[in-house]
Amino acid sequence: MRADLESLEIAIGHRFTNREILERALTHRSHVHEKGPPPTDGVPFCDNEQLEFLGDAVLGFLVSEALVARFPDYSEGRLSKLKAHIVSAAHLHGVAEGLQLGSYLQLGRGEELSGGRSKRTLLVDSLEALMAALYLDAGIGRVREFVSRLVVGAGAGESLGEDRLPESFTDFKSALQELARARKLPLPRYVTVRERGPEHSKTFTVEARVGKGFVGQAEGYSKKSAAQKAARGVFEQLTAQPEV
Repeated sequence: MRADLESLEIAIGHRFTNREILERALTHRSHVHEKGPPPTDGVPFCDNEQLEFLGDAVLGFLVSEALVARFPDYSEGRLSKLKAHIVSAAHLHGVAEGLQLGSYLQLGRGEELSGGRSKRTLLVDSLEALMAALYLDAGIGRVREFVSRLVVGAGAGESLGEDRLPESFTDFKSALQELARARKLPLPRYVTVRERGPEHSKTFTVEARVGKGFVGQAEGYSKKSAAQKAARGVFEQLTAQPEV
């Protein structure tokens, strides 16, 4: 049974003027698809995917703003690494769980039965959609308060200020992309250059490249892990370079 939305409004500290935008932020496409084909007048049923797209952009801006204000002496590389952690699915999933966001979602029956209310990807997407809804209903200032309190957190200066990231932090691909953007370099490219071993135990070699001057290769038992290791190598090359 879906929880009362007033409880969510209390948790986030905002009562929505436009309740429809809040409902949309919490509506998964599986719920929309169960209504049948779209109306013949060309107006589609609304799920939260477009709001997720907007919320991702708003979140990225506000986290960058918060980190620059909190750590004015940090290099682009350190800021990029911190941001990659804060906007990572692992971190945002914890925020969504803290809000018990899954209990407020509108899901299709199939998604409900498959445990959709606790799926990490679904919760993270819905959290980003919720931030977009908050932005559209109340403006950037209210979202800034939300991000500062619940996403970045009051303790970030202590827990992240000395780069004491969680041991599980492995999202160097995101960190490398943020750093490349900050330095106005081409976005990273990844190529699988070698596969070896039997099908059940393959090893992959992936090359990561930013522009012409920064290249790294790494091996892993999956393309994903090899790409992360290669990204880490290039990230460390870039952060070792003096900023121009």
